[in-house]
Amino acid sequence: MARVAKQNRKTAETEIEVAIDLDGTGAYDNETGVGFFDHMLDQLARHSLIDMKVRATGDLHIDDHHTVEDTGILLGKALAKAMGDKTGIRRYGSCYLPMDECLTRAALDLSGRPFLVWNVDFTAPKIGSFDTELVREFFTALAMNSGMTLHVETLYGVNSHHIAETCFKAVARALRDALETDPRKTDAVPSTKGTL
Repeated sequence: MARVAKQNRKTAETEIEVAIDLDGTGAYDNETGVGFFDHMLDQLARHSLIDMKVRATGDLHIDDHHTVEDTGILLGKALAKAMGDKTGIRRYGSCYLPMDECLTRAALDLSGRPFLVWNVDFTAPKIGSFDTELVREFFTALAMNSGMTLHVETLYGVNSHHIAETCFKAVARALRDALETDPRKTDAVPSTKGTL
């Protein structure tokens, strides 16, 4: 059964369409009008091996907030839909991701119980024109709408670009592990409850 999903949403602030394939090769085609955010979405796709296409138009004349947050909402909903009942997945994933002077740890549980623990401090308020606080907004929206328990912590780092990028890459690698099929339990939901 294909683990694919499409989602779309139109509000007075944004119009967004996303399509994902959890069993892809990490192919990406992301256009949100926010250059740095596109770069981060590309990293998320490439390192999770989730094929991802995002098309977003938003009220960028105000700022990037609505576009980034709403994209997180839709990607979260698409992820939840594509996972289905989660039969056969490993469920848990974690990663320590280094990038030059920076090291970030991500751990997640595709539990159906959304929660975000965020211990990431940026050294600058902006990366180019991108507000660094929007990184947290994206992952909040992703976790809440996918039903993911997500912990992200930057252990150390100086360059804000590196800090943001390690967050996206670490979550991607953890997500890749959690979504992989467990060859020892391909026909079971990974929970003693029998459901997630």
